[in-house]
Amino acid sequence: MYKISRKVNTMQRLRVDQDIRSMSEFRTGIAAFLKQVHDTKRPLIITQHGKSAAVLMDVGEYEAMQEKIELLSDIHASISQIENGAGVAHNSAREMILKRVAK
Repeated sequence: MYKISRKVNTMQRLRVDQDIRSMSEFRTGIAAFLKQVHDTKRPLIITQHGKSAAVLMDVGEYEAMQEKIELLSDIHASISQIENGAGVAHNSAREMILKRVAK
């Protein structure tokens, strides 16, 4: 049996008292906020005039999020194909793959 394994990171939950900062706070403490985002793996919401304006997040967390979005898009496309009758039975798919690998 073949097994596909993807590393699934779960982004840490936002802490309202620590992870929402105004633009002026962000400007004066950018290095500290970059370190906070990196260390905690939690995003930082930056506000401007009392409204959310931007999100700062760790690069690794962003990449993990992008992978999840791609995987969910693939799953959605697969479900649509199956619903439209374009699916392939498991045994047929396995045979096709094994033939390709054997070449």
